Amino acid sequence: MNRTAKAYSLLMVRSFWVNLFGACPLLIFYMMIQFLSKTLISSVAVLLASWVLNGVHVDGTSTAILVAVVLGLLNSFVKPILILLTLPITVFSLGLFLLFINILIVKWVSEIVPGFSVDGWFTALIFSLIVSLVTSFIERLIKQQQENTEH
Repeated sequence: MNRTAKAYSLLMVRSFWVNLFGACPLLIFYMMIQFLSKTLISSVAVLLASWVLNGVHVDGTSTAILVAVVLGLLNSFVKPILILLTLPITVFSLGLFLLFINILIVKWVSEIVPGFSVDGWFTALIFSLIVSLVTSFIERLIKQQQENTEH
């Protein structure tokens, strides 16, 4: 390998690493914006569910945001472990046990977050369904709006 080819290959390796690490702050920024937008959407869903249901009590907007963050963290990290541990009973119940896991997570959030309470198990089930439906509806609207502006 001659000197020019060696210098060119070193330059290519260096530019690869510079491009990789140069993109990292942009990727982290994008992930933070996505997390914040999902949290705000979820907090709107929490406020709407608390407005619709009598057994759900949220003290304010900051409590709703905290509920959305804790709910998102538990759904991201704890729920997959619970699903894996209860896989036989979930299969046996044809997936209905997943509703029980959702109820447990909502009740757990009500124990963790001050200013948020859910009165009963059935209310927790309806709350989780409303939050899921409203969140998916709002995210779908945003996605359609983005697709319409791109074309």
